[in-house]
Order: sequence, then structure tokens, then C-alpha cells
Amino acid sequence: MSKKSAKIPDWLKPWIEAKQRHRLSQAHIQMARELGMNPRKFGKIDNHRQEPWKAPLPIFIETIYFKRFGKERPDKVRSFVEMAAAEAAKKNAKKLKKQAKKAARAGIVAEPSSPVRPPETWQSTTDEIDPVAPSLLELFDQMSKAGSARRYR
Repeated sequence: MSKKSAKIPDWLKPWIEAKQRHRLSQAHIQMARELGMNPRKFGKIDNHRQEPWKAPLPIFIETIYFKRFGKERPDKVRSFVEMAAAEAAKKNAKKLKKQAKKAARAGIVAEPSSPVRPPETWQSTTDEIDPVAPSLLELFDQMSKAGSARRYR
């Protein structure tokens, strides 16, 4: 049996094509990705044979990378397969986190965190009444009577 090869994501295909077309190394591709370059625009930049003042594309990428990050190469150069695997792992972890959050939310809905009192205990007792509440009710009644008296003047 043959091994099943990892599916290359669509967002990596332009980078693979640019690597082949412009004869770049994996380190140059990673540097260009970290710089935010567009692989479809490499043809404009790689025109060094017709325009001798332009540097070849690999040297141009290295120069810009050094100016931006202060180092000549990335710390760890990853292949396309490693990048695709890392992206798949990240996507899977996000999916599992979302499922766990959804399951936790469903668990909270099914079992309320605060106990519900049975209907027979719904009657209020005198010891549960707040001593401030009657005075607030009286104030509210006075305000409503005063408001209604103003309306009818």
C-alpha cells in the first residue's frame, strides 16, 4: 500500500508555483511569506536580466528581509508539508475548542447552575422581605400621586 500524501491547501499553491518558476529555495519562499509579499507579483521584481540595475529575486528578498528583521535567514525553515500540517493542526484544535465550548454551553442549559425552588415555597415569608422595600413602595406611591395631581391642575 502506498502512503496517502497530505493535501496541499489552495493558499500554498501559488507559493509552490512561484518557487518552481523563479527557482527559489524554501528559505527564500519563507522569507517572502514573512515579508507579506505576493507570489503572483514576483515576475515584476525578477526582471534582472533586462534591467541590470535590479538585483536578482533571491538577493532582493534577502536584502529586504535583513532590513526588516535584522537577520539574514529565518530561524527555522519549514517545508510546504510542514506548513500545511501546522495549519491543519491549528484548524483541528480550533474545531475541537469550538465543539468543547458548544458542549459546555449545552450542559449549562440542561442543568441550571442555581437550584430552582419548588412552587410550594414561592409564597413569601415575612423574614424574606427587605426592610427598605416598604419605604420605597411608599415613596413610589407618593411620587405617582404627586405626578397625577400635577397633570390635572
